[in-house]
Amino acid sequence: MKTVIKVENLGKQYRLGQVGTGTLSHDINRAWHRMRGKEDPYLKVGEMNDRSIKGESEWIWALKDINFEVKQGEVLGIIGKNGAGKSTLLKILSQITSPSIGEIKIKGRIAALLEVGTGFHPELTGRENVFLNGAVLGMSKAEITDKFDEIVEFSGIGKYIDTPVKRFSSGMLVRLGFAVAAHLEPEILIVDEVLAVGDVEFQNKCLGKMNEVSKSGRTIIFVSHNMQAISQLCSRAILLENGTLTYNGNVKDAVKKYLSTSINTAGPVFDLSLPDDRKGSGLARFTKLEVLNKGKSESNFVIGDDLELKLTLKTKGFIKTASIAIHLFDYDESIIANIENIDSDFIVENLEGEKTYEINFKNINLYPNTYKLGFWIGSTDGSETYDHLLRCAEFNVIEGSPIVKRTLSKNGGILFLRPEWK
Repeated sequence: MKTVIKVENLGKQYRLGQVGTGTLSHDINRAWHRMRGKEDPYLKVGEMNDRSIKGESEWIWALKDINFEVKQGEVLGIIGKNGAGKSTLLKILSQITSPSIGEIKIKGRIAALLEVGTGFHPELTGRENVFLNGAVLGMSKAEITDKFDEIVEFSGIGKYIDTPVKRFSSGMLVRLGFAVAAHLEPEILIVDEVLAVGDVEFQNKCLGKMNEVSKSGRTIIFVSHNMQAISQLCSRAILLENGTLTYNGNVKDAVKKYLSTSINTAGPVFDLSLPDDRKGSGLARFTKLEVLNKGKSESNFVIGDDLELKLTLKTKGFIKTASIAIHLFDYDESIIANIENIDSDFIVENLEGEKTYEINFKNINLYPNTYKLGFWIGSTDGSETYDHLLRCAEFNVIEGSPIVKRTLSKNGGILFLRPEWK
């Protein structure tokens, strides 16, 4: 099979708080060196992209020394923790941003689904955006028309196809965005974690479509925190850690290595202001999470304990009412539950400045393992996202519960149930 993507010595460097190098003289100097075929003079400084420690330099390598190839028809998974460099790599592959050093060779048209609404003009209708996206990919009007009904049927939003997309919910945007990207026949399809916004039924539908696309000889690059989806769809995976590529090979081994290194050492208190791959308008932002057991900061629990979360957020201005959702993921990062404040008849209202909420899960009945948490806040109708963090914290359920009389295997289940017997 021929190589369709070749990445050589790729690196991306950012200067914190700056656009460009920060000064006109530096930008001119950088351009002058590039014109003469010389190394960028500002690439000799900087630190690796480790969010867990406070750096001294204002220069950060989001990616460094990345090398890999992708063959035609291959499904490549890219995995790594928040802030590992996955989104930066995809933006470079999609030619949204350019690398600081290194080279990328791509053969074929690329369709990328990176963020909700990417590539859509908010004032245009769904129909008009389908034709706009097709034109960008170099397709004729006749080719797009031939695919149009199939796109609309797959997306399931036919009733709203002539509505401006600025009125679409995030779920509707994802549905249409994926349908367009998958059906307009690009040689290379790039899909980010954005699918997590959709419901479970649509996620499974998308995985089936990507499997179908790969069998037709087209190439897929898939980024996800859902290890079950990665294992199901991909034949090979690369693992990114702090901006560097630490593994490139068999998907099962990649997942195993990722899960073994994904334990957050921050303990029971998590600084939620750190992740930079969050989604949302920023009208409200999660800033801190404390995990407690019996009123004390603790990240380890046994079956029967009470799990308490202290969740702090800050708002820009005043918000009358909002919705908060907590996402719970199991050890292979598949979602277990989506918990919302409305489920407990609790109203999130009058948000201004900093506010802390206490959420208490009585008598947890989860099998011993590591579980991850994600958080979302937005408008009560779900049409606007203020802040969305995926798998930004975790806690452990360990052996030793006095109410469990046997050893519970990680593969034996997720939920421990004790019914009454007669």
